[in-house]
Amino acid sequence: MPGPNQINPAQLDRLIGTPDAPYIIDVRIADDFALDPRVLPTSQRVSHTDIATTPIPSKRCVVLCQQGKKLSEGSAALLRLRGIAAETLAGGFAAWAKAKLPLTPAAILMATDRWVTRHRPKIDRIACPWLVRRFVNPNAQILYVPPSDVLDVADRFTAIPFDVPNTFWSHRNDQCTFDTMVTEFGLTSPALDRLSLVIRAADTDRHDLSPQAAGLLALSVGLSRQYKDDLDQLNAAMPLYDALYRWARDGFDEGHDWPKPPPGP
Repeated sequence: MPGPNQINPAQLDRLIGTPDAPYIIDVRIADDFALDPRVLPTSQRVSHTDIATTPIPSKRCVVLCQQGKKLSEGSAALLRLRGIAAETLAGGFAAWAKAKLPLTPAAILMATDRWVTRHRPKIDRIACPWLVRRFVNPNAQILYVPPSDVLDVADRFTAIPFDVPNTFWSHRNDQCTFDTMVTEFGLTSPALDRLSLVIRAADTDRHDLSPQAAGLLALSVGLSRQYKDDLDQLNAAMPLYDALYRWARDGFDEGHDWPKPPPGP
């Protein structure tokens, strides 16, 4: 059982991907990191020697080291002195990896917070920013620009182009960009696989793949008509994708119907 200031891997996994996810700090030493250079979704690597002065953009965080012992416990204690509700990950990185929970290869992560794509988004160009902010980088900045300017903006402003032809982060065969991101970021899970299918079906007009696709398309078109500003549209759509993720994780097998009348006398 986790201690009073601990959270176990299954509990943390349930929080990642939701608006209530804590800020995750990885204080593994370089030697431990080199043995398995992957990171928990959204986690930030910080040296335990810097933890007392590193800015923490949240009042709640989870700290992990290799085994969940001295480095994470000491770091969390220092953060609590700063008024931050800091917990440690029980069993540390080793326990998370043993549970086969999602891990992102550190080599795929970029040094920039900026992503750029075509303006006037509908589905993939909303779903992908949601995925990046919820599972990769909560501080991601999304730039929407005219299609002809995407690659030049990416070059001049150190941004990552996505959902445009002939780029790494784009459609592959019959998969959409959301699928590519789930795969490359090591985020495969039953919930995200289920959500990916809905997004792919809606984004590629293959509603036979998923009955939910027509609803997602309708809501996406409605949002694009409702908002002239692309960022306003993205902000309005974030709760929609939060709800879709919770459906894909917890409610996909739930139905709904009008209550049947009680039997007659």
